[in-house]
Amino acid sequence: MMDRITELGHRFAQIESAIRDAEADGNRRSDSVRLLAVSKTKPASDVEALFRLGQKQFGENYMQEAIDKIHALRDLDIEWHYIGHIQSNKTKILANEFDWVHTIEREKIARRLNEARTGSPLNVLIQVNVDLSETKSGVALDDVNLLANAIWRLPNLRLRGLMSIPDPVSEDELKRAHQKLKSLFDQLKHDHPVPEIFDTLSMGMTNDLKLAVIEGSTMVRVGTALFGARPPKDTV
Repeated sequence: MMDRITELGHRFAQIESAIRDAEADGNRRSDSVRLLAVSKTKPASDVEALFRLGQKQFGENYMQEAIDKIHALRDLDIEWHYIGHIQSNKTKILANEFDWVHTIEREKIARRLNEARTGSPLNVLIQVNVDLSETKSGVALDDVNLLANAIWRLPNLRLRGLMSIPDPVSEDELKRAHQKLKSLFDQLKHDHPVPEIFDTLSMGMTNDLKLAVIEGSTMVRVGTALFGARPPKDTV
């Protein structure tokens, strides 16, 4: 029976290979897509094992669980990304424990993060509700420009791009959703005061990784294929 570190190494190699293959299929530059390892519900030992295999970026959804891991692994040079729902009363902790926040959908939250952040600017993404799903968080496509303009004026935040979590629909519908987000990303990059730092399009998870990369993703969020199955409610 395979031990846990060997299993994680095998899974990690498979995902990295899948990303490189998708880059080639999409005529993308090799290594243009980053892997965000979604480690929610998984122990700090799994995070440390993957870090030592070469994975540096980890995404967490649940605040207290994430903080426990961040503190336990403080000596490792891990880049921590928050990809869960943001509660207003948690913004101070969020602003100073994480390197990235992916789920900004309100100016109020952006302002609170900006006020709380100390040190270098916090990297942030705007979460976009591409298909206007009532079950998903995020800003409607038509409202993203307004929020982006507000964030650009906040000195302690650095707007790096967009993220989305489309509904699990048909491949054609997913493709259209990814194309909409890529089109908006390109338009915002053109308008960005410093275009070179607007460089992150976070779309694609375990089940639509290849499609997302072909359609322009620069960061894929993978949990299940990397760490193994979670309870049914977790599908990242």
